[in-house]
Amino acid sequence: MREVRVSRPGGRIVAAREEGDLTGRPVFTLHGTPGSRFCYPPHIADARRQGIRLIGYDRPGYGESTPQRGRRLEDVPADVAAIADHLGLERFGVWGHSGGGAPAIACAALLPRRVVGAACLAGTAPPDADGIDRMAGLGDANREDYELMHSDPARWEAKLQDDAAMIRNATPDQVEPFLDSLLSDLDRKALTPELAAFFARQGREACRRGPEGMRDDALGDELPWRFDPGAIHVPLQVWHGAHDKFVPFAHGQWLAAHLPGAERHLLADEGHLTLYQGRIPEVHEWLLSRF
Repeated sequence: MREVRVSRPGGRIVAAREEGDLTGRPVFTLHGTPGSRFCYPPHIADARRQGIRLIGYDRPGYGESTPQRGRRLEDVPADVAAIADHLGLERFGVWGHSGGGAPAIACAALLPRRVVGAACLAGTAPPDADGIDRMAGLGDANREDYELMHSDPARWEAKLQDDAAMIRNATPDQVEPFLDSLLSDLDRKALTPELAAFFARQGREACRRGPEGMRDDALGDELPWRFDPGAIHVPLQVWHGAHDKFVPFAHGQWLAAHLPGAERHLLADEGHLTLYQGRIPEVHEWLLSRF
């Protein structure tokens, strides 16, 4: 493991962490909401096995990265490129899960000469995506947060403060109750003690500064994409499970239909956490084949 800190414009600092095979092919992993630079131990073990230099980083406001109020999706590729420059990397793969899915697509769109391939797992479609109901199939916790953000921003920000404190102090045993309304039967089985312990650790790091990272992720998700997904030529994968209550299946269906040439994995027997638990070795193998 190796940690780095990268200076960004305006005095910001971005924190990154390298794990797996530090001499292997570089692959960035973009965390969900909330999340941090820490990687899930089974993903690290797989990266080591397959010869991958796995690089995670804290999006602004999470962990040790300076907040960046007003950031949007398109700011992610610039930070990823800065980390790659700092590490002396010319080309690299990218995958992101959940809140990291759309940022992975943005990296493919805006860094086409550097990204060898990008995989989006359980990611969100643009806020102005046509023909989908963004609320259909959404679990109660995420639905309530979304509605409160739009109806009463002040109350939403106050709730974020409470949520961040709860996440920061959660024990592994408290992770499942906190996520209860978002868990399909498949995802409940996928939430093993090992994954719950990792989520508790992630939460402590993600919310160490407070709710800034979660707040700015949510606000940025409401801003239209400043690139055309139909113009991306970097190899892509789209993964989504029909039993996903964190990010409804319609998002994955929209992305699969609007990303030309994307390898589509729209799976009837998968959820949200099941992809994170079981599909990363396949994603790693596919990304390695793109170099």
